[in-house]
Amino acid sequence: MDINDLRSIMTVVSMMTFIGIVWWAYGIKANKKGFDEAANLPFADDEAERAETGLPRNEKRKAS
Repeated sequence: MDINDLRSIMTVVSMMTFIGIVWWAYGIKANKKGFDEAANLPFADDEAERAETGLPRNEKRKAS
């Protein structure tokens, strides 16, 4: 086994890993709910902060 065999094996392993990640991200429909929830996490903090300060949802805060 020489260096070219190792390079070929690493290329195949890397390609299979990439295909697996793409399949996981785009292929599994069961993950959609979790991904949508994670995508809205930055906005959850803002809504919680508005609730604490008593501001309505549609009113903008003044920049400090």
